[in-house]
Amino acid sequence: MTPNTESDSHPDSGAAVSQTEPKQSQEVAKKPTEPAGSISDVKNIYKSPKDKDGEWTWVNKYPEDAEDAAENAETAQYAVLVRNIKSPDSRKKLEAHSIVVQSPWLKTALGEVLGDYPGVACELERLIFEAPFKPFVHRWKDFAKYRERENLDATAKEHLTILHNILQYEIGDSIKVFEDYVEKGVVTFENLWMVFQPGAPLLAAYKGPLSAFELEDTEYMENRCGKFLRLSTDCIDYDGKTFGRCRENIDIPEFVGTKKILELSAYPFTFHSRPDEVKESLIKRGQLFEDLAGHHYKAYSGTAITWDREWNELPIEVSGRIVVDIRSFNRFSHINYMRQRRLRDWKPKDHLLLLASTESHAKDGGQNDGKLKLSPYHKMLARSRTSGYSLKLKKWLDFFVEQVGDIKFSDDAFDKLVLPEDQKELVMAFSESQLEGCAFDDVISGKGKGVICLLSGSPGVGKTLTAEAVAENLRVPLHTLSSGDLGSETYEVEKSLSRILELVARWDAILLLDECDVFLEARSSHDLERNKVVSIFLRTLEYYEGILFMTTNRVDNIDPAFQSRIHVSLEYSDLTPASRRLVWQNFLAAARSGSKGAATELTDADLDDLSALDLNGRQIKNILKTAQLLASRKKTPLRRSFIDTILAIEKRRPEVHHDEAHAAGSHS
Repeated sequence: MTPNTESDSHPDSGAAVSQTEPKQSQEVAKKPTEPAGSISDVKNIYKSPKDKDGEWTWVNKYPEDAEDAAENAETAQYAVLVRNIKSPDSRKKLEAHSIVVQSPWLKTALGEVLGDYPGVACELERLIFEAPFKPFVHRWKDFAKYRERENLDATAKEHLTILHNILQYEIGDSIKVFEDYVEKGVVTFENLWMVFQPGAPLLAAYKGPLSAFELEDTEYMENRCGKFLRLSTDCIDYDGKTFGRCRENIDIPEFVGTKKILELSAYPFTFHSRPDEVKESLIKRGQLFEDLAGHHYKAYSGTAITWDREWNELPIEVSGRIVVDIRSFNRFSHINYMRQRRLRDWKPKDHLLLLASTESHAKDGGQNDGKLKLSPYHKMLARSRTSGYSLKLKKWLDFFVEQVGDIKFSDDAFDKLVLPEDQKELVMAFSESQLEGCAFDDVISGKGKGVICLLSGSPGVGKTLTAEAVAENLRVPLHTLSSGDLGSETYEVEKSLSRILELVARWDAILLLDECDVFLEARSSHDLERNKVVSIFLRTLEYYEGILFMTTNRVDNIDPAFQSRIHVSLEYSDLTPASRRLVWQNFLAAARSGSKGAATELTDADLDDLSALDLNGRQIKNILKTAQLLASRKKTPLRRSFIDTILAIEKRRPEVHHDEAHAAGSHS
């Protein structure tokens, strides 16, 4: 056929459509179109069969092989629907993919049997259970017991029998295996999920000593190290403001053959040989965890937890004073976000337990602070660790609650301080008035409320000891810093000071800035960076509201701006023979009253001789400590000969003054 020349030459000219096109195409092309999305109707399109390349598209043609839906008004009449698939088990032709419970009698029964089983909502119109039907494996005994009730409705009993027969066919073997595992106390990795019932407590030495967790779900997973069963569990934690649930994933790696359930890294609570004793112990520990909410000044001795650069946990030995404070830990520890304590919402069942516990606490005369009190069950699930700050190590750490104890304060610490009485009275008056809340204020509100004490003098004369004695007498934390802890750059100093002063205010602590000459020295025109640091320090002191002790060895070079900001300035002179004797006596008394009660054979004459030596307090402490170690090794009381041995060694040290060495040698 000869083509239409006019149409070929001018395809967009509005000429007649080529005679070769079908009539239907002409009609489609001529049909007017509506604006996009304007037709008030639904248009269905369908998936096409795959072509030889495995590709498919969406088409308008209704699929000819489409069958009517199997679940309809007719099937809705049946008590139970079983969705079947071909079985890979050679003993079965078909097996259930899932079961749809439609009977209201069955829903009532299952609401009681499975009411608290996680993920099951029996009030749904279509209650669906998928293979391997875990809820029925875990609650089979409860299901069978319900069927045996004498007062059951005839229809309910009939429907229960129908469901029982279906499940017996589908999971009868699994139930027998499960019962055998429970009886023998062993399990295989393939069937490990059977012994872990969601909603039930389990025990695991996870991130600490044996602890209880509530199981949420189980899932088989695999990574580069192999297969494992992941237990998604909840414990009870505190985020610094409130208590709540916290998710922890506990993994059990794959094992070959059978393994004793009690040898697993986690196992159900009911398998423990003495569950009542364990429960009582965990509740007692949970009470400690609850009591440590907020911030508390405590003592600690034992292993704590720190973190490496990759945020892996590392054990560290800690002994000394700590401040338990999860809220400040979350703010200032710079711990990895994934490692911070993040809480989840309480479950509906929790509210009833917590409310009952709070009401019981109030009836027993407990303090009504408006906060929910943990129930015994929640105390059992509480973490074994809390978080806080080690004042000795200057580190944010995790502490085990059972190793947190009360501080044994030294009641006579301030009395033993070798300092003139008038100076001691002045320092104590300022300190006590500050903690009680002095009403005196600056013209500008918030300025000048703090108490700043400058302690100057030679090393070892008692400057640091004064701050320690005041803190001990007032029973408050002493936060000790050196200039190096604040950094050298301007932004570092400002940030560190702001953080530290906020902590000190929260803890009602005393701040000791030891050897702070870098901040106090007079500013000069040639060192602009150091001038900025001093200016920041001065500005910060204006608004500081706590007690600050600063020590220095160079009081003669203090910037004039500090003079007006210092409330008490004490100059410590070198120790006299009388004061040195008192220092010797104090350290010896402390050794005798210590945990090991070191015995001593030193006489008054020995003390007279030793106090004549030109030694400062720190040197006396070090010499006496070393001599005690020598006596301990010899398994004898502390004798003068041991001290003389240490003095003889000390005189050979290069930094010891010749006159001091000569004096020490004359008493050897």
